[in-house]
Amino acid sequence: MAERPEDLNLPNAVITRIIKEALPDGVNVSKEARRAISQAASVFVLYATSCANNFAMKARRKTLNAGDVLAAMEEMEFERFLEPLREALEVYKKDQKGKKEVSEQKRKDKEKKVDSGNDKSREDEEGEEEEEQQQCMEEEPEEEPEEEEVEN
Repeated sequence: MAERPEDLNLPNAVITRIIKEALPDGVNVSKEARRAISQAASVFVLYATSCANNFAMKARRKTLNAGDVLAAMEEMEFERFLEPLREALEVYKKDQKGKKEVSEQKRKDKEKKVDSGNDKSREDEEGEEEEEQQQCMEEEPEEEPEEEEVEN
């Protein structure tokens, strides 16, 4: 775990993108301001994580979940963000469910393809065996039946 908040800064590209999306076109932000926003965001993330961890610990869990984060936001008095966060969480869950269904369908299609390929291979092998047997039969000269000696 990091000893200081400065050790856990968010990537500058992410901060710059968030700032650009939040401000109208034509507004410039100095390097110093971006750095200050980055540090503030890092402190916020650490504080929110710590609060969410307290809720998980009270529930005797080691894993933080979305409910812990929402409870932390409420405890930190960021109630106005709760509804947008819930909506974003629902969108995320739907996206994940859709991705899971797509990957499951791909897996099933792949299995079908492999199975049908195996069936086709088996059919090909059986057909080849039959052809080989027919060729062998055609190549083998027919044996004339031996005449039995008859004693007179």
